[in-house]
Amino acid sequence: MAESGRPPNRFTNVVRFGPVQVGTYYDGRGRTKHVAACTAPRCDFSADYHGRAAAELAARTHRCNP
Repeated sequence: MAESGRPPNRFTNVVRFGPVQVGTYYDGRGRTKHVAACTAPRCDFSADYHGRAAAELAARTHRCNP
């Protein structure tokens, strides 16, 4: 378990913007991170962000390029 008492990589507060999911997790050092990941087939988009607003903006503006 991480020092913060939370296990790493458990996603919380997951929302969906089209095919992109945005979630919050704690990294291995206990820091809060946000991720945006596209669930469309053959789309490899995913990125980590320090802020939730940045992850949601990326999700809203993402266009798949399969």
